Amino acid sequence: MFFLYNQIVFTAGFLLKIVALINPKMALFIKGRKAIFKTLEEKIQSNDKSIWFHAASLGEYEQGLPVIEKIKEKYPSHKIIVTFFSPSGYEVRKNNTVADCTVYLPLDTQKNAKQFIELAHPELVFFIKYEYWPNYLNELKKRQIKTYLISGILRENQAFFKWYGGFYRKALDAFDYFFVQNESSKQLLQSLGHQNVLVSGDTRFDRVSTILEKDNTLDFIAEFKNNKTTVVVGSSWPKDEEIIAQYINEYSNENLKFIIAPHNIKAEQITNLRALITKPTVLFSEKENQSLSDQHVFIIDTIGILTKIYSYADVAYVGGGFGNPGVHNILEPATFGIPIVIGPNYSHFAEATALVKTKACIAIKNKTELSLIFNELLNNTRIRKEKGVICSEFVQNNKGATHSIVNHIL
Repeated sequence: MFFLYNQIVFTAGFLLKIVALINPKMALFIKGRKAIFKTLEEKIQSNDKSIWFHAASLGEYEQGLPVIEKIKEKYPSHKIIVTFFSPSGYEVRKNNTVADCTVYLPLDTQKNAKQFIELAHPELVFFIKYEYWPNYLNELKKRQIKTYLISGILRENQAFFKWYGGFYRKALDAFDYFFVQNESSKQLLQSLGHQNVLVSGDTRFDRVSTILEKDNTLDFIAEFKNNKTTVVVGSSWPKDEEIIAQYINEYSNENLKFIIAPHNIKAEQITNLRALITKPTVLFSEKENQSLSDQHVFIIDTIGILTKIYSYADVAYVGGGFGNPGVHNILEPATFGIPIVIGPNYSHFAEATALVKTKACIAIKNKTELSLIFNELLNNTRIRKEKGVICSEFVQNNKGATHSIVNHIL
C-alpha cells in the first residue's frame, strides 16, 4: 500500500501541473512550490537552530499561532519555519511576522521529504490538527527528530482505522506526543497502542481570547454602524447570502444595519451578492468619499479585518453551514460575547456542537427559521445579551491548551 501511495502522489503531482493551466488556485499551488528549497537555503543556514510548524491552511495556522508564539518566546535563538499545504493559507499569511521562513510544503514524496528536512534540519516539529504525510513522518522518525501533533482531532473514518491504513498507522509512530482536543481522539489513539497522548484542548480558544486585548477599532465601521443595531455576516457563501439578502430586503426597521464579509471576494461573487440586495449598499473598495452612515448594508470585499468587525456586531451570522464540511469559525464572534446564527451543517465542529447545545448559537435550516431567530435576537435585548454572555464564557472556560502543550514539552 505504501508503494501505491507513493505512485498516487507522483501521479497527482503531474496532473496538478496540467490543472494549473486552467485553474488559478492550482496555479498558485504549483508556482509557489517552485522555489521552496532555494528559499530554505537562503533563510536557514546550516549552523542555524530551527523549529518547524506545519499547517494545512489558514485555519490551522491561526489555531497553532498561540503555540508558535510561545515556543518562539521559549527558544529565542531558534529560527521558526512555517509551512502550508494550501494556497488559501500561504497566500494570506506568507508575510507573517512570527516565522523566519514561510513556504509551501513540497508534495509528500520520499525525495522531497529528505531534501526538505535536510535543509530545514529542525530540532522540534509540530503538525497542527491534522495532515499526516507518511514520507515526512517516516523521515523525521529516521532522524529521531522530536515531533508533536497539537490540537489533534481523530475520527473513526480516518485511514488509520481502516483495513488498508497500515502504512498510515505506522507513520503515527513518528510522533513523540499527541496533544488532542477531546477524549474520543485520545481513546482512538490508545486503541492503536499509543499511550503518549494528552487531552490538552483546542488552542483556538487561547488564540481568540487574546483578540480582546488588541485594538479592534475600525473608524469606518463605527461611522457605518452609527450606534445602530448591527448584524455581521462573516465568511458567507452564496446559499447563506441568498437567505440573508431576502431578510434584509423584507426587514423595514431603519435602525438595523448589516455588514457582510463574504468568504469569496472575487468580483463576480461580489457583483452577484450586491444584485441580491435592494437596500442602500456600499462596498469596502468604494467607501472613500461616501457617507457611510446613510448606508444600510456594508459589503467587505477585502480580507484580514473580519475579526475586528465582529467587535461591532450585536448579532453574528457565520457562513458555511449550508455547505460541506460546514460552518466556519464561530469562536471569533463568540469571544466578543455575541449570539451566533449558523446553517445546519456543523456536526464536524466540536465548538459549534457545544454552543448549539447551550442555545447561544442557533442553527437554522431555511429563511423562515432565520427570520424567526433574527427577529427574536434583534427585538429582545435581554435574550441577545444572555446568549452573548454564554458565548464569551464558553471561550474563557476553554482556554489553557497552549499552556498545557508548552509546559509538557518543556
